[in-house]
Amino acid sequence: MVELPLAAVDRIIRKATGIRVSEEAAKALTDYLEEVGMNVSREASVYAKHANRKTITDADIRLATKK
Repeated sequence: MVELPLAAVDRIIRKATGIRVSEEAAKALTDYLEEVGMNVSREASVYAKHANRKTITDADIRLATKK
């Protein structure tokens, strides 16, 4: 389930390191970031539901990333 564009992840890696990036490296980071994003989203939804909201807010995401 690839949602993040490889080109964007490639740019992130190049910006952080200043060196070339293989497609496999960008794909590996994409997979990891998507997994982390799914976990953060699930945790944020718990906070939103606890507050009796149907909308996840930036505060929910911030709380979820601190956990």
